[in-house]
Amino acid sequence: MKLDNRVKELRARFNLTQEQLARKVGVTRQTIAAIEKGDYVPSLFLALNICRIFCLPMEETFWLQEEERDDENEIDLLD
Repeated sequence: MKLDNRVKELRARFNLTQEQLARKVGVTRQTIAAIEKGDYVPSLFLALNICRIFCLPMEETFWLQEEERDDENEIDLLD
């Protein structure tokens, strides 16, 4: 599973640059870029601060995304 998000979409809707959002939540622009690309999973504290900026609940900003998997190569631990 991976954590997916709407941060880039919401940031654009609120007319914020990555730098502006980063300053508002106390991180670097690079951290915001990594969150938007899915390369970095924010702490709960950071995720809540981002949600606060957009006035949205967590589940409308971040959610778990099932990753596609190759069932042939998966080990069945129940057997």
